[in-house]
Amino acid sequence: MFANKIINFNKNLHFTGTLPEGVHIMNPFRESETALACSQIFYKKYYGDNDPRHLILGINPGRFGSAMTGVSFTDPKRMSIQCEIPFSGQMTHEPSSEYVYDMIKAYGGIKEFYHHFYIHSICPLGFTVTGPKGKEINYNYYDRPDLQKAVYPFIIDNLKKQIAMGFETNVCFCFGTGKNEAFLRKLNNEMGFFKQIIALEHPRYIMQYKSKTKQVYIDKYLQAFQQVNAIQ
Repeated sequence: MFANKIINFNKNLHFTGTLPEGVHIMNPFRESETALACSQIFYKKYYGDNDPRHLILGINPGRFGSAMTGVSFTDPKRMSIQCEIPFSGQMTHEPSSEYVYDMIKAYGGIKEFYHHFYIHSICPLGFTVTGPKGKEINYNYYDRPDLQKAVYPFIIDNLKKQIAMGFETNVCFCFGTGKNEAFLRKLNNEMGFFKQIIALEHPRYIMQYKSKTKQVYIDKYLQAFQQVNAIQ
């Protein structure tokens, strides 16, 4: 089953390279028993089969979403209320997760969406740095050239492992039409992982800058996803 493959993949996620000074890695599957347990329930509930699915790749996990639950773009609020999976930790809110689950509802619901798609990230572990006010803030793998170089082999290795689980490779969706898309396209040109990459505006960008026209982007997502499903 996909569930067992995904759970095993997450359990074995471990970065052994050297990060640039000031950059810290987040690994919820080794740092949080709550995230590990919660994500296992989630994947067994929604991925308990071997039916074909397409990959959707974000950037890397964020502090208030998958770093808390172990599931991409799923914060504790969405995990508890929409997915109906108990969460015993801090009840954080992530705007990106809010958008994704609004989109999932419009698609036809959680079971229907996750039956066709699997969301993870180009870099499966997240990063933080200490901000000007002394608080930890999210950081992206592409925010510094030396960080991108440090995690490049890790990214390639884990994309290979995820593809080997049996996901579709005719089309891969990318969340992010800027640096994330550029990186994935360059990587794909080198490695030939996917026949086609379809990039969509990142949920965080939509919620931060385009929230008044959120439905326009939801419709764009749905059109892209439904076209791919129609030709299978």
